[in-house]
Amino acid sequence: MVASKSLPPGCILRPARSEDLGRIRKLVFQAKLDPTQLHWENFFVIELEDKIIACGQLRQFSRCQELGSLVVEKSWRDRGLGSYLVRHLVEEATAPVYVECMGWLVDFYEQLGFVKIAWENLPKPLKIKFFLGQLGSKVLPLGVTILQANPLKFPHS
Repeated sequence: MVASKSLPPGCILRPARSEDLGRIRKLVFQAKLDPTQLHWENFFVIELEDKIIACGQLRQFSRCQELGSLVVEKSWRDRGLGSYLVRHLVEEATAPVYVECMGWLVDFYEQLGFVKIAWENLPKPLKIKFFLGQLGSKVLPLGVTILQANPLKFPHS
C-alpha cells in the first residue's frame, strides 16, 4: 500500500456534484459496499480526465461523523488514492470521525491514525447505526471493527 501525500499527475480532488451520483453508485456497487445513504452532498471524488476513479463520504450525525463509501476503482488501487482521500475527509471533519470496516482494512486505517474503539464507547447515533454490523460479526466471522480517526483532533467529544 502506498500512503501518498499527493495525487498522481492529472488527478484532481473535488467535492461531488449531483451529476456524479450515478458513477458513485456504480463504484459502491462494484465494491459490494452498503449502497444506502449515498448522498452526493457528503462526497468528495478524485477524477482523472473527467472520470471519477475514487470516492468517499462523511455522513453527518449528531456530534459525530462517519467515514463511508470509500472506494477506489480497481485499476487505480495501491497508488495512494484511498489514503489521500481519507486524510482529506478527516481534515474536512467538523466532529469526531468513525469508520466501521472489515478486518482486512484495519491496518490501512491504523496507518492513517485511526484507533480501534469499542462499540460501547461510540456516540449514541453510531451505536444505533453500527448495531447490526456488530451483531452480524458475532454471528458470522466477518471481523467488523470500529475505529476512530485521530481522537486528539476532537479531545472533548
